[in-house]
Amino acid sequence: MSAVLFDEPGPRARRRTAIWSIVAGVVLAALVVLVVLQLASRGIFDADRWDIFTETGESWEALLRRGLGATLRAAGVAAVIALTAGAVVAVARTSTVPWIRVPAAVAIELFRGLPVLLLILFAALALGVSIFNAVVIGLSLYNTAVIAEILRAGIQSLPSGQREAALAVGLTSGQTLRLVLLPQAVRRMLPSLVSQLVVLLKDTSLGFVVGYAELLRTSRELRDFFGSRYIFSIFIVTAAIYIGVNFTLSRVAAWLERRGTPRAAGRRPPMFFDAGRNA
Repeated sequence: MSAVLFDEPGPRARRRTAIWSIVAGVVLAALVVLVVLQLASRGIFDADRWDIFTETGESWEALLRRGLGATLRAAGVAAVIALTAGAVVAVARTSTVPWIRVPAAVAIELFRGLPVLLLILFAALALGVSIFNAVVIGLSLYNTAVIAEILRAGIQSLPSGQREAALAVGLTSGQTLRLVLLPQAVRRMLPSLVSQLVVLLKDTSLGFVVGYAELLRTSRELRDFFGSRYIFSIFIVTAAIYIGVNFTLSRVAAWLERRGTPRAAGRRPPMFFDAGRNA
């Protein structure tokens, strides 16, 4: 029997909800129009405020090739390291051996509790590595801890019969984690993993502090070069690039989830061991 968490709204409640939704939409639209009119009165939308993007390709080259390229390089390397190390740490965190489980838990709590910026500064100042490596190290350490916890939550959400059946057919605890539980946890937690990768991509902007020439720092250099007159246009273009990249990443993840999850096709996802399957 399914539990009812809330009462189904009646006709009056649905009518009030519709009215308030319309009122909120009208107010929001009015605010947007007010902001646009205010910006237009200041000449923000004049053609000469956007000519650095319409009359020459140097600004686009700086933002896309140098800025976005540096952002994607740091985010790509850090993502590969964090996903790989996160899976290893998640397996260690769920181990039944205390001398494996306890250090993994300590590492997760340590790096998850530290700001990414502090880790980047530590790598740059204390370790003396290059700026690129400092950004990658800081992003990798923090996101490894977060991804490990995401995967651990996915492993713990699986039915206990999965582990028990795997152990019953002779698999060791390590083989059960690697071959049975972890692949299912990755598929189940894919939306959370993608969300964390989006956060990782945006956190590359923290490299601005140590002088890494990522997208945000490149836009700041354009502002300094062309003057504050173009600050709004540079901000809008930079924000559009960030939104476009993150939206693309989310769409790719949704496509992978549809292909990899049988439930999306109307079928129950098969577990490694199906208790109802006859041998």
